[in-house]
Amino acid sequence: MKIRNPVLVGFNADPSFLRVGNDYYLATSTFEWFPGVQIHHSTDLANWETVSYVLEDDQVLDMTGLEGACGIWAPNITWSDGLFYVAYTIVYTNRYRYKDTCNFVVTAPDVRGPWSAPVKLSRQGFDPSIFHDDDGKKYMVVQTIDHRTSRERFTGIDVQEYDPVQKKLIGQPVRVFGGTKHGTTEGPNIIKKDGWYYLTVAEGGTEFHHRATVTRSRSVWGPYEESPYNPLIISYGQEDCQLARAGHGQIIQGHDGNWYMAHLCARPVDMCSILGRETAIQNICWTEDGWPKLEANDNAKPETAFDVPWDVQQRFGHSQRVDFSHDPLPIDYVTLRHGMEACGVSIDNGQLLIRGGFSPMSRFEQGFIARRQQAFDCDFTTRMHFEPRHLNHIAGMMVYYNYDNHYFLKMILDEQGKCLTVTSVLNREMEDSAPVYLPDEAEAVWLKAEIRTRELQYFYSLDGKEWHKVGGVLDMRNISDERIEGNGFTGSMLGVHCSDCMGDGVEARFDFLHYDEL
Repeated sequence: MKIRNPVLVGFNADPSFLRVGNDYYLATSTFEWFPGVQIHHSTDLANWETVSYVLEDDQVLDMTGLEGACGIWAPNITWSDGLFYVAYTIVYTNRYRYKDTCNFVVTAPDVRGPWSAPVKLSRQGFDPSIFHDDDGKKYMVVQTIDHRTSRERFTGIDVQEYDPVQKKLIGQPVRVFGGTKHGTTEGPNIIKKDGWYYLTVAEGGTEFHHRATVTRSRSVWGPYEESPYNPLIISYGQEDCQLARAGHGQIIQGHDGNWYMAHLCARPVDMCSILGRETAIQNICWTEDGWPKLEANDNAKPETAFDVPWDVQQRFGHSQRVDFSHDPLPIDYVTLRHGMEACGVSIDNGQLLIRGGFSPMSRFEQGFIARRQQAFDCDFTTRMHFEPRHLNHIAGMMVYYNYDNHYFLKMILDEQGKCLTVTSVLNREMEDSAPVYLPDEAEAVWLKAEIRTRELQYFYSLDGKEWHKVGGVLDMRNISDERIEGNGFTGSMLGVHCSDCMGDGVEARFDFLHYDEL
């Protein structure tokens, strides 16, 4: 049976792959979005459901003031001794040579939690994973950084023993692999098969030269030799390759005995990854001399489908209407850097209530809630109640990449009355569309974003039937990793926002949020 890739669409990057019995799990990065560490579950490898987040408490995950693309990087999920382990990094600073990071591990008997208090592992490097050896010993495997300008910044992979009883690292870290000539060596994972320790790493950077490299050793401490079949997977230079930026992979054995690799990828439009980095799966085979490689071809090209030996119907397309008649909100909706309560987001009398926070360009408390865009063609619609008392009360709908790059259909009160306008923020450069004035008696307004691959058009309505344009056609390619300045690792998010830039108290209410893929 053929399963179409990617299996996790939209912003779902850096997959960690795990099987426990007949259940499969993928953990993906969440960066500055809250809650932290998204966990997906499947029983057939085709259809995946987000079942939990690992870090749901503001006291456990404090991302106050973090820059965009910092926060949670590359979580790793494993299972041993009846417990799920999740190792992850919080990136606090990501500057030219320095990265201020802290690596943690948490455990839980159930992937849905509750999760233990985080254990601090180290502050060196990022992308930690936990390897459970068959003698009962456990090890942290982690990428390392050198801040000296005369050296390669990404310096290789370290292994250090972890004591689960003392809940700390013991002994000294050992550099087991220095990376290849392609550089930017990160995302390490170790598996053991037939007496060999196989170390898989991501290399080449997460842009279009990305790849996965595999090495092996007879000892967990190395030395690790490179596979003669490397790269394990790569998109760059491949003819007619529809899954670009392939890399950062992890290999598992399925309950059917076959081997699979989950990896990140992207489906760029004109070299712009609008939906962000996604997750795909490939079939893996083993060579006669004991190396893993892609089963489908000899050139390490990622395929748009993979095989499973069972019948399954893969579900496509997605529509979700949330009318706030039930609490809590669907798991798809997330906030920035803090939980919903801290962001002033709640459900009140069958409506979504957002108390005004800081502006959309703030790194602190924002009254904003959003979900991933997961199809190139989709509509996002809401009905908003908002009574701004002056110019600095702002609310509306956003198509959002980060604080420096977004499109905001907003209501304000200017010198002539209540109006709608679209503010485009592209690498901090702002531009407003001409205002559209609303009748004084209008108690609510419908807002809609129509996204058609490269193009975004905002609309409003006073009755939910007759729609009128606000602003011109906007370029969705600007909402992508490739168009922003600085680091960009996420993807397009669709949501609603309320700002109180006066600080005298204002709120917006929303009757529903409707996301519909075409």
